[in-house]
Amino acid sequence: MTSSAPDITAQSRVADTRYLGNLWKLYAIRGLFWAHFWSAVLTPFFTDWGHLKLSQVMYLNSWFMFCSFLLEVPTGVVADFFGRKISLALGGAIACLGVLVYTSAPNIYSFAAGEFLLAIAFTLHSGADEALAFDSLKAAGQSGRAASVLPRMEAFKLGGIQLGTLMGMGLAAYGGLVWPMRAYALPALLVTGLSFTLREAPSGEPRATRQNYLGVLKSGAKYFISHPIIRLFTLELAITNALAWAIIWLYQPVLTQRGFPVIALGWVHAAACLGQIGFLSHVGRLERWCGSRRRLLIGATIGAGLAMMLVGMANSWWILIPAILAAFALSLPRVAIYGAQLNVFIPSEQRATVLSFVSMCRTLAIVMLNPLTGWGADRSLTWTFVVLGTLLCLATVFSRIEERHLTAT
Repeated sequence: MTSSAPDITAQSRVADTRYLGNLWKLYAIRGLFWAHFWSAVLTPFFTDWGHLKLSQVMYLNSWFMFCSFLLEVPTGVVADFFGRKISLALGGAIACLGVLVYTSAPNIYSFAAGEFLLAIAFTLHSGADEALAFDSLKAAGQSGRAASVLPRMEAFKLGGIQLGTLMGMGLAAYGGLVWPMRAYALPALLVTGLSFTLREAPSGEPRATRQNYLGVLKSGAKYFISHPIIRLFTLELAITNALAWAIIWLYQPVLTQRGFPVIALGWVHAAACLGQIGFLSHVGRLERWCGSRRRLLIGATIGAGLAMMLVGMANSWWILIPAILAAFALSLPRVAIYGAQLNVFIPSEQRATVLSFVSMCRTLAIVMLNPLTGWGADRSLTWTFVVLGTLLCLATVFSRIEERHLTAT
């Protein structure tokens, strides 16, 4: 009897370590899912192939963000009840269907339907791969590796964006503006197939129903209203992020308006991704140079505002392209800094709910500002960037976040 105990233990240990095989698959899934070929010609796809105005492009992005806002919790139920691998596989399949619908006809109706399907796909993937990675490590008795595994997944995401952008340039050159979007069906299908090979790891806890919207909004709003520091962070993050969001959609029209070749836009997008990685990789050093985290955030916000103003006014590529890269690097990565600091003030038992509410506020700010940005872009890209850049700079004047809020632990 006793002699068989070691064998049983060994077999159990072997069975647990098999979950580690999920990791390389999850890295590949993350990279493939974010290999957005269309990033290379993001706005020209809509304006040249789809014959849309810039305002309509921004309306579509607002529609996507609004759908994501509505679908975040319902799609989470899929992962909770049917498993993370099913959620990831279904997300890949729906993404494939989404781009095929997107490219079925060059009109706003097919684009809106495609955006809805892609919103479902993105929310099905939201958090599901990270949850499965953590549970796989936990089942293998290696939870301590999460600190290195989860950032590596983010690195694969950025790598997928980079590679997808560069490949999208080639697809656009040889097949036209529609092919980067259409070709994404292939990596989406690969995501589906690879997801089905994953081993569903036990969470160690009974599956719980996610709160409905009413629960999320009620609990998050209550904590938001009662906590002045959370309120400050959320409002400032939502406003500044919504103002900076336009750089993603409008830098390509500015470049093409200045005579920059459409086929080379992907190089600028790839360089912008590298700039964001560089900023996040050196936050500690930049903070030391600035003297404090508050000075870093204020400097980054003002720098992003000035860069966006320069994007609107510059005519030379030698000035315009560095301004675009600076606007990307100084504006969008600030979300990660704010997000990390927010966690300091949120108790663990309420973290998921409060962060969901904060995310909803960010999304709604984009939904509301995008139509105004698009309306302005139809009339003057120059003045749109000047106004957005000015508002970003003014946001620092009215900021009520203090150094003590950023150093509390």
